[in-house]
Amino acid sequence: MRTVWRKSSKSGGEQAACVEKADGQPLYRDSKNPEGPSVGVSPQGCAIFQAAAAAGQFDRPF
Repeated sequence: MRTVWRKSSKSGGEQAACVEKADGQPLYRDSKNPEGPSVGVSPQGCAIFQAAAAAGQFDRPF
């Protein structure tokens, strides 16, 4: 079965650096290296990561 990857609607254009999530699976990959490795995350870890990202914990300071 082919893995379908999704980018956040908040991501920039096609060349933007972002993290993609596999549809229906706890897998993540770097969009700059789509043929590279993906990282599996437990459902609990996924929820913690998403909550932290939504709270801005990974935002770059400007």
